[in-house]
Amino acid sequence: MPKKILLHPLAIRIAHWFNAFAIVCMLMSGWGIYNASPIFGFSFPAWATLGGWLGGAIAWHFAAMWLLVANGLFYLVYGVISGHFRRHFLPLRARDVVSDAYQALRLRLPHQSGIYNAVQKLLYWAVIALGVLVVLSGLSLWKPVQLEVLSDLFGGFDFARKVHFAAMAGIAGFVVVHLLLVAIVPKTLLPMVTGRGRAKESAT
Repeated sequence: MPKKILLHPLAIRIAHWFNAFAIVCMLMSGWGIYNASPIFGFSFPAWATLGGWLGGAIAWHFAAMWLLVANGLFYLVYGVISGHFRRHFLPLRARDVVSDAYQALRLRLPHQSGIYNAVQKLLYWAVIALGVLVVLSGLSLWKPVQLEVLSDLFGGFDFARKVHFAAMAGIAGFVVVHLLLVAIVPKTLLPMVTGRGRAKESAT
């Protein structure tokens, strides 16, 4: 039986769970803010929102925002300095993404704990970019006068709302895919809690 090894350092596990909490709070409070002035022809159900009313939703949103920003900066700095990004998210090649996506659709993509396939690498880079976009667009909405240059980069307040919503939707989509992958390969969850897992594991 393969021995257990360290798959996820403590710093990565802490960042992961803080991010999970912050993102859930940001999404639910953001939906509450959206409902106060919808930009599309739908609203989110009340049970999916956080804060109870507009003021409460805004309070939750800003509190979660600072947690997300602080934790995100910690994760980015750690990922670069420790070599986590280089070891786990690179190299990323288009042909590998296509191949792994095809295997995943056929439910034949092998899994080895601690090893990211090309689709996972792409998704993690994408959600990092979306995180930066959602923060910058959010700042342009928060301080449209003081940060006029930033707001102008997003095409003004109204278009910045659409950018912010689109980035949020992308992050929500990542969360859904992430949870589906965990449901398909549930043994990946425990190592994100304990940090340790089998040296070699495979699953379809």
